[in-house]
Amino acid sequence: MKVYVHGQGITIAGKAWEIKAILREYGKKHTLVKDWVETVSKSMGRPD
Repeated sequence: MKVYVHGQGITIAGKAWEIKAILREYGKKHTLVKDWVETVSKSMGRPD
């Protein structure tokens, strides 16, 4: 299972059940993919 978050969005690689599980998990924290990407960018100290 690999999750890559970059400025344009996210890329998830893995088995279908793993992807569903990770999307459920992150769906509880972030309503939009945009929010997820912004949160990761801020935590890594990247400018918007």
